[in-house]
This record gives sequence, C-alpha cells and structure tokens, in this order.
Amino acid sequence: MFLMRSWQVDGSFSIDGLKINDSPGLTPEHGEVVIQVKAVSLNFRDLLVVKGLYSKKIPQPLTICSDAAGTVAAVGPGVTRFKIGDRVMGIFMQSWISGEPNEAKARSAMGAFFQGVLAEQVKLSEDGLVAIPGHLTDEEASTLPCAAVTAWNALFDQGHLQTGDTVLVQGSGGVSVFALQFAAAAGARVIATTSSDVKAERLRKLGANHTINYITHPDWEEAARKLTAGRGVDHIVEIGGAATIGKSIRAARMGGSIYLIGNRAEGQADVNLTAALMKAIRIQGIFVGSRQMFEAMNRVIDFHKICPVVDRVFSFDEAREALRHFETGSHFGKVVIRVC
Repeated sequence: MFLMRSWQVDGSFSIDGLKINDSPGLTPEHGEVVIQVKAVSLNFRDLLVVKGLYSKKIPQPLTICSDAAGTVAAVGPGVTRFKIGDRVMGIFMQSWISGEPNEAKARSAMGAFFQGVLAEQVKLSEDGLVAIPGHLTDEEASTLPCAAVTAWNALFDQGHLQTGDTVLVQGSGGVSVFALQFAAAAGARVIATTSSDVKAERLRKLGANHTINYITHPDWEEAARKLTAGRGVDHIVEIGGAATIGKSIRAARMGGSIYLIGNRAEGQADVNLTAALMKAIRIQGIFVGSRQMFEAMNRVIDFHKICPVVDRVFSFDEAREALRHFETGSHFGKVVIRVC
C-alpha cells in the first residue's frame, strides 16, 4: 500500500511539536482531483496556526499550510476542468469561486479549519483549482494562492489601480513584493519601506521608484508625503497593523485607500479616527480573494511574465527549519518547501 506523508499539528501547538503523519494514498470521488504536491509556500498565518495563536479550536490532527502547486495524479468521475498531468494550484478558500466573501466561504480556507496542503498528496474539488502559468516553476507557483491573490484583490478588485497612481508597500514579505510587482507592471509609482539598504536595492530592481529605510527614517510617513509633493499616497498596502496603521493614515492622501492585510504587532491599534474621517480615507480589510480574481491575476502574470520572488527553498523533511527561518522575518519574498 502506498503511504503518503503530511506535516500536522497534533496535540501540541509549537514548531517543535509538528509531526509527520503517514496515511494511505488518496482516491478521488465525483468531481475531485488528487494532486501530487510539488511545492508549498509559507504565510504568516501558517506560523500563527502552528503556534496556537490563530485559534485553539482548529480540528486536530490538522495538515498545515494553504498554498501549494502540483500535478494532477488522478481524477474522479465527472471531472472536466483538468486532466492527469496538468499543473495546478489550489485556491485559498475552496468555496470562494466568485462574488463577495461570506462566512461559509471563509470556513473553506485551507490549513486552519479545513485540512491543509503540506503533504505529498492532497484531494480537492476540481472547482477549487486553477492552472499554473506556463513560465513558472513549481516553487514559484506555490507562492501565488494567498499572498499574490491578496495583493491583487487589494490593488485591483478593491483599489481599481490606475496608471500613474502612487502605491506604498511595507517591507519585503510576500504580499508587499507581489503588490510592488503588480503595481509596477500597471504603470503605478511605487514607494517601498524597508529595514535595510540591501533590501532597498533589491526592491528598486523589482520596480520600486523610491525606497524609505524606516530604521534610519522612523517618520517614514512624512518622507512618503514629501515624495508625493505633500499630496499623500493613493494606495497603501498595510502589513504592520497596529504598529503602522497610524502612520499609514498620515501618509495617505485625501480620499486615499489603505488595504488592511496584516497585523504583525498582534495588538490593539491607537488610531486617530478623526484624521481618517477628515481625510475621507477608506480602510479596507482584505482576506485573500476568489478563484475569479486568481484567474484574472494569472492572465496578467502570464502576459508580463512576472516571476515570484523566492527567498529560500527547504526540503519536505526541513519543514520545521523553514518555519523557523520564516519566523525570523529576515526573508525577502517567499519561503518555500519542496515536497517532491
């Protein structure tokens, strides 16, 4: 009997407590596809899940992670969208095909209350898959389902980004780098904040027009306003949450938009609501996106031949080391685990 391995949270919330589980190979049922997983990328949410900071109520044992790329190994009866051998990615919320999000769609997000993808095989509905753009490697493709779709949703589905708009991205994690790449491809002017001059140079090579080192320039919001001749920024991709939302409000233009994507500070924000009100700022929460958004994004990625930035690739057996590396926050772009 073929046994496939998966990394699971099972009784202990910690990186060291992760366990490899052996289980029988999968057989697809009606409308389902079995995927031979090739690569999995990490998101901040995965770290929270593993450490028990996302929810103590997740079902256990739980296979972790939400983002994977692989090859169709078997198809069940009635499958028409894919065939054996196709290269595919799973969508983050398996039930969010199109339209607005709702609670039922949110509950289908993989790697928390729905089994994840850090396994040698996964079984998903054919409706919860999209094709991989042909120029991408498996490692590159695995980075798209959460971080890239989140950035796309923020700037285009919510922000309706136009050529010549200004976009501010925070740091050099997955969402921020994708937002930079998409904004640059659309002809926007990009300002990127970062903690180091080395990272600043890499951000400029990816298309950032301006960089601000927030260590040497802690009042980065004032620097951003100066770069826009005092007008303020049109679109801000907000990753820091409680630690940075106040600065983002000050950096935004009248009528500008802030896309709330992360809360790295894990605390309550001291927000000047009067400033947000008087500047008519829109603060929009972004929780990834639909399959329809994913497919629209992929067409742009394919047209512009955009390549995701992969920081480092770990082996399947090094999953704990990959999470520890991710936890340091030193990565530039995405951290990937090669499965097979």
